Amino acid sequence: MDFQDQGIIISLRKYGEFDAVIDVLTAEHGRHAGLVKGGMGRRHRGILQPGNEVALNWRGRLESQLGTYRVEPRNARSASFLDYPSKLGVLNSVCAILSTCVAEREPHRALYEGLQVLLDTLERVDHQAENWGALLVRWEIGLLSELGFGLDLSCCAATGVTEDLIYVSPKSGRAVSGEAGQPYHDKLLALPSFLLGGGEVSMNDVRDGLQLSEFFLERYVLFPHNKKIPQARCMVMDFLD
Repeated sequence: MDFQDQGIIISLRKYGEFDAVIDVLTAEHGRHAGLVKGGMGRRHRGILQPGNEVALNWRGRLESQLGTYRVEPRNARSASFLDYPSKLGVLNSVCAILSTCVAEREPHRALYEGLQVLLDTLERVDHQAENWGALLVRWEIGLLSELGFGLDLSCCAATGVTEDLIYVSPKSGRAVSGEAGQPYHDKLLALPSFLLGGGEVSMNDVRDGLQLSEFFLERYVLFPHNKKIPQARCMVMDFLD
């Protein structure tokens, strides 16, 4: 069996002395791993880095096998993050989240396209957290939605109003207005205004957004499978200080 596809590498590990196993988020075949012969050699080493976009040809005797990849570079963007620790931290975080949260060989075209947009934009913006923070939060909220756990931020869960939405209920994942949520404000999650199309993004907004998406990733996606938030994702918070 074989297929051709395109994808973005999300992890690389050594296999034997010279080979490598790569995990790739592909356009048509979901998160899909494969062996690259000579993958740790000089010819492939620069290509097989997380964040790089590649053209793939996978071949295996059975569909369930690990199989082997032939890989050709399409966009070696990972090198552009090396001089910016915060951007590299975001790249490591999204790759770790995908490896942890997304089931293997389950097609997610929207996730692939969303990752393309995130990495292309991350490559262009300034390295300050105010510039990439909102981007990362939106991507994580989108990941939740793609996995079937979307948040409803359209109106207040208690009153139905669409104004003054400043909280999110940790139980329902729905927005709550300031008036309705005031008696329970210490039990609710903060809703950053940029998720509702607000203007400038502050560091507090980024922190609130990352705590919001982390809470629901942990509750809905990871906890049921006895998994925890990846360390790479936790380290992103260090760039907000």
